[in-house]
Amino acid sequence: MPPQLSIVAPVYNEAGNLERLVAETHDSIEAAGLDYELILVDDRSTDGSRDALVEMAAGNQRLRALSLERHAGQSAALLAGLRAARAPLVITMDADLQNDPADIPAIVVLLKDHDVASGVRVTRRDTVSRRLASRASNQVRRWVLGDPCTDIGCALKGYRSDVLDDLPAFDGLHRFLPVLALRHGGSYAEIPVGHRPRTSGTSKYTLRGRLLRGILDLFGVCWYRYRAVSATAYSLESSTCHSSRPRASG
Repeated sequence: MPPQLSIVAPVYNEAGNLERLVAETHDSIEAAGLDYELILVDDRSTDGSRDALVEMAAGNQRLRALSLERHAGQSAALLAGLRAARAPLVITMDADLQNDPADIPAIVVLLKDHDVASGVRVTRRDTVSRRLASRASNQVRRWVLGDPCTDIGCALKGYRSDVLDDLPAFDGLHRFLPVLALRHGGSYAEIPVGHRPRTSGTSKYTLRGRLLRGILDLFGVCWYRYRAVSATAYSLESSTCHSSRPRASG
């Protein structure tokens, strides 16, 4: 029987954070009384993260450790985890512990009435330059795409699983996941969440690289949204939609 909740996080060189991530996630979700699976997808780490995941998964039935065939980036690892998710509700988060797993239950509550729910970081634990760049990119993305998400850099987000079907696969997907999940309609909500300083490992991004890729991806997503079609099929006999996953109740 599928769990109620799938929690997905890409992993790249986060060996120092994984044990605490698994423990904090378990404590938060158990306290909320939810049945869950934690899917951690290693993007061919070089610091022993993969071996650590294999060892932890051997003694933890809720932890599913996946590994990409080659280093392919955050979007590829995230998409692999989303495709492996079995629950009607899906939470995404980072593995660096800057997202607080204690905020997950509140996002799950929002998914009772919404298709997509996003965390908005109240107190950023980043440099001033990173915060300014994030604010500018959020404003441009929202203006160009009509994206309702005010903090795309916050990885802590929730989705009803059926809005994640047939996502386009491209490098940069993670920056546009909410607006792509809502491409055929649906409801959206936001909630304030915490943001913690990184205590282990290093950031994988540079502002310059992020800006250049973001501009190119923005044009690509604009084209996709303009040209995308819906191929959802309905049964004439029962007038119900065939779906590969159960839809959450609520």
